[in-house]
Amino acid sequence: MAKRARERARQERQEAKRERRETSSDSETDPTDAPDESQLMEEFHSLSERHAAGQLGEEQYQEERHRIFVELGIESDEAD
Repeated sequence: MAKRARERARQERQEAKRERRETSSDSETDPTDAPDESQLMEEFHSLSERHAAGQLGEEQYQEERHRIFVELGIESDEAD
């Protein structure tokens, strides 16, 4: 009887570990939480080129630059 109880307890511990691993790996690798860095960097590159060519005003450039940097996590969303 004690052997069965130990085996059952061991299996329950293994199941609990498996569940913890699954929940922690799901939260770390969820692609919907992370921004698409390559897309945002390409957007910033295009924005910078348009600004350098004079197609975009300074204020609009700074606003868009700030938005991209906030999404990348480089700047905070707080007002200057």
